[in-house]
Amino acid sequence: MTRLARPLDPSTVHVVIDMQRLFLEGTAWGSRNTQTLVAPILWLLRHRPSAAIFTRFITPHRREDAVGSWRHFYGHWPAVLRENMDPALLDLLPEFTGFVPPAEISDKTTYSAFADGDFSNRLLRRRADSLVFSGVETDVCVLLSALDAVDRGYRVVIATDAVASTVDTAHDAALAHVYPRFQGQIELATVSEIVAAWSPGEGET
Repeated sequence: MTRLARPLDPSTVHVVIDMQRLFLEGTAWGSRNTQTLVAPILWLLRHRPSAAIFTRFITPHRREDAVGSWRHFYGHWPAVLRENMDPALLDLLPEFTGFVPPAEISDKTTYSAFADGDFSNRLLRRRADSLVFSGVETDVCVLLSALDAVDRGYRVVIATDAVASTVDTAHDAALAHVYPRFQGQIELATVSEIVAAWSPGEGET
């Protein structure tokens, strides 16, 4: 029994937030939880491979390249500046690279996928009306992207077993208390529920 209010439209886009090597355990921003998302995200990708847009969080080359409070932010995280790290850490996890194309990649420099304009343009070209979110982090980049989507009138679905955070309590609080505040605009569902409510596209199974 799905918790979704209605089936997902064919124009639904699966937004995979920041599933990059940078967020794997062992890096400055890494978490043991990131690897656990690979299997459920692959399930969604295999169901509708052409529906996916991957975002990548691209850090500045130097702290001085950041603006405003971001410059202070990167003062706490010098290890993730591009001048200090292997640029390959910005790549998608290897399990996902084979999905591009038909999936797309949209780079961003802040938390929200919408901030830089490229992502919005990709959604417009696809005539998207609904967005399914997976990836990291539940309480930061996924949250900010989801809220920007709500402001723009998109139907938003959070794949609850395909999102995670470096802070488990923040992940739990976001799913239990923050997202439910947007009743009627943000829906919570498991990957299996999403797949059941979302018919495969033409030529996809």
